Amino acid sequence: MFGMVRPCTHRLGERLTAQWMAHLCGLCLALRGQAGQFARVVTNYDGLVISVLTEAQAGVERAGRRRAGPCALRGMRRASVAEGDGARLAAAVSLILASAKTRDHVTDQDGLLAHRPVAAAARRIAGVWGKEGARAGAGVGFDTALLVGAVERQPEVEALAGPGTPLLAVTEPTETATAAAFAHTAHLAGIPGNAAPLAEAGRLFGRLAHLLDAVEDQEKDAASGAWNPLTATGTPRAEARRLAADALHGIRLALDEAEFTDGRLAHVLLVHELGRSVERAFGEERHRHGAEAYGPAPGNPYAPGAPPHPGGPGDLPPPPPPREPRGLIPGCLVFVGMACTCQMCCGTYEGPWSRRRRDGMCKSCGDCCECCSCCSDGCQCCECCGCCDC
Repeated sequence: MFGMVRPCTHRLGERLTAQWMAHLCGLCLALRGQAGQFARVVTNYDGLVISVLTEAQAGVERAGRRRAGPCALRGMRRASVAEGDGARLAAAVSLILASAKTRDHVTDQDGLLAHRPVAAAARRIAGVWGKEGARAGAGVGFDTALLVGAVERQPEVEALAGPGTPLLAVTEPTETATAAAFAHTAHLAGIPGNAAPLAEAGRLFGRLAHLLDAVEDQEKDAASGAWNPLTATGTPRAEARRLAADALHGIRLALDEAEFTDGRLAHVLLVHELGRSVERAFGEERHRHGAEAYGPAPGNPYAPGAPPHPGGPGDLPPPPPPREPRGLIPGCLVFVGMACTCQMCCGTYEGPWSRRRRDGMCKSCGDCCECCSCCSDGCQCCECCGCCDC
């Protein structure tokens, strides 16, 4: 899993988390169906935004959902997952970009790819991903040549860049590719009027992806001698931060112009979570208003030594009976799945071996509105992300 949009399930809440996981699993299964089991390794958080946007415009029923079987990455539970054109478009884009990225690593002889047998295998895999990505794109009416062309132009743009070159000249190919993918979701949803604002949102999303990658890798690139757009163009970090802020603002305005059936998850991901990604990249920390006013979470009333319940023992339901623990190998599989999907970080989760309910590391990050930062971002909490029941 990789990408800018990495939401915490505690901030999303139960309803939006279920939607988020439906798209994540839907993309993973679409990749498997299109290019085989190994293609699932290119599942990424940013790619599934395309699936989210398609469903946000078309609605759940038109976009498509199905009941998927048990999976180790879901703790061997069944789930409702996204399917249909939105998931297939997300898979097509992910395959094309993963193919291009793999070829770049082979060309640069990164790590194990410096060895000929490994590089040859990687080239074959990249070829399969590129072919299947193009086929998946054609199946939903999307010309993946736009993505391939943008990827192929990027090295040429970088080769011409130097001190004084505008940073946005370097980010242009990425912006073009993401704009095309975002705009096509409007056609899949049958709302062509959304194509223009979503193309703008996609263009700025691509700009952010390029900017944040450059900011996060600048020190590492300097140490290894790798090319970095900020260093090559002589762009100060303060200017990169300004461009990132402008992109965030532009995405919000573009989403406001689009017509959605249910745009809450799209808004949370593309406005609030992208804002958090910018803060992480630039080493900023969001100011928590009134966080100290919230007391500690109540303890477990069944824990040894816990104070008696004010209403008496009869007011408390009996604790649920313990479930049989998992064996070593099934528990290891579930552990890997939980680690990959951040279930052990956020909210509550079931212990992989003991099956006891446990609190994630960010369970105490505050209440819903504080985590979502809706009110402090200048929008109405209930209208924008539906994270509160007020």
